[in-house]
Amino acid sequence: MFELRIRRTFAAAHAIVMAGVREPMHGHNWEVTVAVAGDTLDADGLLCDFHLLEQALDETIRPFMNRCLNEVAPFDRVNPTAELVAQHIAQAVAARLPIEVRVKEVRVVEAPQCEACFVAPNSAPTDMSKNLSSTMSSDARVLPGVSR
Repeated sequence: MFELRIRRTFAAAHAIVMAGVREPMHGHNWEVTVAVAGDTLDADGLLCDFHLLEQALDETIRPFMNRCLNEVAPFDRVNPTAELVAQHIAQAVAARLPIEVRVKEVRVVEAPQCEACFVAPNSAPTDMSKNLSSTMSSDARVLPGVSR
């Protein structure tokens, strides 16, 4: 198996709901690491062009840059926890990758020593997108099973 990793950072604010109580709005310099994997390389010896992977991640996080996550889809409807940010990024990047390349995991650091990791299921990207969207609640702020 082959694996690639890329990293990006962006600044954004959020206010999550914990136990029904919304915390004060605050900002982070978020660091995102996306790992993709696959069993085979193409004729050029590449799993995936780094530029394609970078473009997929950049397009995914661009709407979040210097914004309040609570005001940007899907977090205008979903509690913007680091865990759900990682899950959303995994889903969005997977949809932009070649079929033979899958998202392995997405790590999101919202503050030093505070990291959330979404480990993608071992399935095709289209299957993962379906699985992820079914776990993201449409509730405006509180998700079952989400706690800090």
